[in-house]
Amino acid sequence: MPDKVTAPLYSSDGSAKGEVILDAALFGIEPNMAVLHQVVTAQLAAARAGTHSTKTRAEVRGGGRKPWRQKGLGRARHGSIRSPSWTGGGVAHGPKPRDYSQRTPKKMKRLALRSALSARAGDGSIRVVDAFDWDEPKTKRATDLLKAIDAGSKVLMVLDRSDTVATLSLRNVENVVINGQLNPYDVLWADTVVFTQGTLDAATGASDYSVGESDFVKEADSPPPTADREHDSADEAATPVEAEEAAVGGEQSTVEEADSDVVEAREETS
Repeated sequence: MPDKVTAPLYSSDGSAKGEVILDAALFGIEPNMAVLHQVVTAQLAAARAGTHSTKTRAEVRGGGRKPWRQKGLGRARHGSIRSPSWTGGGVAHGPKPRDYSQRTPKKMKRLALRSALSARAGDGSIRVVDAFDWDEPKTKRATDLLKAIDAGSKVLMVLDRSDTVATLSLRNVENVVINGQLNPYDVLWADTVVFTQGTLDAATGASDYSVGESDFVKEADSPPPTADREHDSADEAATPVEAEEAAVGGEQSTVEEADSDVVEAREETS
C-alpha cells in the first residue's frame, strides 16, 4: 500500500488548485482482480431482465393428431407436426424466464469497489472538483470543464443529490454517466472518475473498516454506558462468600418459620 495517494484538484471553471490526498485504504490497495471480475460479472448478470421465453412442443398450438399412419407409406414416422424437427414446431431446450442475479457477499462488493478505485487512482484517472458553484445549468460550461481537466471520452461524475445544477448541466453530455452511488462496473467503464470535494469526503467517511486479515470488518462499538442504579451500601460491600452465607441463612429462617406454623396448627386441632 503506497504511503501517499494524490489526485489533482480543480475549481468549477477548470483551473488547477493543487492536489488532494486520497485515503490510501480506499484508493491505494493492491487490486484483487479475481474478486473484481466476479463482482462485475454478478452486476451485469443482475441487470439482465430474464424475460426471454420460447414455446415447447406442448405449448405450440396444433399438432394434436398424427400426420399419417405409422407404417406402410415409406415415410419417416411422426406423431405431431409441432415437434421441434418441423417448421412451426416447438423449440427444444429453449430459454425460459429466469432470474440471473447472483448472491454476492458485501465484503466482496466492498473489496471490488476498492480495487476498482485503486486501479483508477494508480492510472492517474481520478479528478476532484472543489464545488459546482454555477448559478444556472449550462451544458457549454460543463463541456468546457471536462476539457480543462482532461477527462477523456468516457467520464463518471460522482455527484451528490444536492448538486442539481451540475446534474442538469452534465446529463446531456455524451458518454458522461452521473452516479450518486459508486459501483465497480461504472468505475471500470469510465476513463476518468470525477469526484466533488463533498462526495470524496463521503466516500472516505464510509470506509471506516479495518484493513488486513479482517478486511471490511468494522470496528466494534464501545458498549453503552450502564444506567445509574441505586445500590445498597451493604450489598456493594458484601463479598461473594458473605452473599452466599446470607442466602443460606435466609433459607434456613424460612424453613424454621414454616415448621413453627405447622406445630401451632396441630395444637389448635387437638
